[in-house]
Amino acid sequence: MLKIGVIGGSGLDSADVLQESHEERALKDMHDIEVSTPYGPPSSSLRVLHLFDKEVYLLARHGREHTIPPGQVNYRANIQALKDRGCDCILATTAVGSLRRRIERGDLVVLDQFIDFTRRRINTFHDQFQPHNPVHTPMADPFHDGLREQFIAAGRKLGLKHHERGTVVTIEGPRFSTRAESHMFRAWGADVINMSVAPECALANEAGLPYAAVAMSTDYDCWKEDEAPVTWEQIVRIFTDNALKVTSLLLETIRNLRI
Repeated sequence: MLKIGVIGGSGLDSADVLQESHEERALKDMHDIEVSTPYGPPSSSLRVLHLFDKEVYLLARHGREHTIPPGQVNYRANIQALKDRGCDCILATTAVGSLRRRIERGDLVVLDQFIDFTRRRINTFHDQFQPHNPVHTPMADPFHDGLREQFIAAGRKLGLKHHERGTVVTIEGPRFSTRAESHMFRAWGADVINMSVAPECALANEAGLPYAAVAMSTDYDCWKEDEAPVTWEQIVRIFTDNALKVTSLLLETIRNLRI
């Protein structure tokens, strides 16, 4: 049986994600398991369920009540917990700010590149190398092409407005960008901005787990001077209004997923 890890934010680790599946067996089979790793506990217990003859492990990146700031997420424990359960891949979701006019609020972006602008994250499993055996993981194309294509195919089938490529810049947070920083990220070629994906993706690659992420644009950061700068309340409102897009895309992708 294919095992899939799903890392998401608030609302994407609950039974609500199943409402569109109409699979009562999945609801009956759903249960939580507490796990530990050599790196400490993950952000939340793992919610286990069965969907479309696949075993799915839902993990809330910031905790079930969104109490863990992005800089304090134990990304190593999260990735290790899914690897220890035998997951064959990871599908991730994230809210992002748009750095491009063409990426509007509520749009989905299937990420293909990242820029890691974090400063304090632990983004490797290798605290030290074995003698004469350094490990340097290739990261030219960090998001798995096969999984990305399946996200894209699901978006097309469902008729969801989505962008098939996008570079995310991950900042340290929890503060938002200054206007100068936002313009700098645009000049670097970033399309969207968030506070979580880069270290998570890098660790998944080190762990040998195919990883893909779909982003939902909730705001325009602060570069767009004809609009007020982003606020957390705005992000929550837009994400809540458009959450069904993300859950529908996840369900359709899981339904047809092949590795």
